Amino acid sequence: MQEPSTNQLNADPSELQKFSDLAHRWWDPNSEFKPLHEINPLRLEWIDRYVGVQGKRVIDVGCGGGILSEALAAKGADVTGIDLSDRALSVARLHLHESGHKVNYRKISAEEMAAEQPASFDLVCCMEMLEHVPDPASTVRACAQMVKPGGQVVFSTLNRNPKSYLFAIIGAEYVLKLLPRGTHEYSKFIKPSELTNFARNAGLDVAELMGMTYNPFTKVYALGPDTDVNYLIRCTRRAD
Repeated sequence: MQEPSTNQLNADPSELQKFSDLAHRWWDPNSEFKPLHEINPLRLEWIDRYVGVQGKRVIDVGCGGGILSEALAAKGADVTGIDLSDRALSVARLHLHESGHKVNYRKISAEEMAAEQPASFDLVCCMEMLEHVPDPASTVRACAQMVKPGGQVVFSTLNRNPKSYLFAIIGAEYVLKLLPRGTHEYSKFIKPSELTNFARNAGLDVAELMGMTYNPFTKVYALGPDTDVNYLIRCTRRAD
């Protein structure tokens, strides 16, 4: 069967190309993906604290090279990782030979996966992806469809305000050079109120809103109440 084109999917070809070009560096902790390596233990601990991932069926939407997917598998979860980048998925699969973890990686969109496996997962993770797709509300709906009633969905993304522009783009990409220039497009950032509405309209109840901050002096990331720049939202699917 012929693969649908990215024009038919909720995907931006330029965004896919951007991350595909860097895919070979995904598991280098000193590469452009260094921030993902540094925040991964924080977000994993936060998720596990409320969900208890061991033995749970989990899907990582927009898994890229598999940093979170493998960490979830190491905690004992039954993990599926989905993405639309062939190169990123190839790197993710290759790294399994080194780590020894088990993750089922697939090239499929969130929307297609939701149609194929509705109400199938205990936990759906969608991290640092919503700000890279043309229609984030569609991704949120797909995530809501994939999770079982009573199951949880976790999103992380970037707020849209002058402070986030200053810190996430000017600071992170141009001054501190934590990320390559052009990694983010400010107009695609999503306010917590907007993401909350997407979630509620998709049948999810927001259980928690958590901020993530970076201290450029200590070079340490931390979770806390400041949601001005990076934030996470944990949701529960309403019972049918």
